Amino acid sequence: MTIPGAGRDHVAQRPIWLCRACGAEWPCLTARSLLPIDYYADPLALRVHLATLLQAAVEDLQRLCPEPGPDPARMYARFLGWIEPRRRIIRARRLRQLHGI
Repeated sequence: MTIPGAGRDHVAQRPIWLCRACGAEWPCLTARSLLPIDYYADPLALRVHLATLLQAAVEDLQRLCPEPGPDPARMYARFLGWIEPRRRIIRARRLRQLHGI
């Protein structure tokens, strides 16, 4: 997965799923900031893309450490759980700007 622009180096290093640039769990903060920009016109495609990567990450991490394996709730939060709260924050900021608050 390549992110255009300044965050181009913030990609997943498989099979350990750490960011190649900063070493944080991927998607790192930079990737989480840039991915919604890349998928601005099609937010559903972002969810599908991340769900596909979530499945790959679970499979990779399960092979690396079968016991106890990756925690499903934690993996969901890591790959998909951040999208909806971020969307609500962006929407609230836009509304404030529109209303001059």
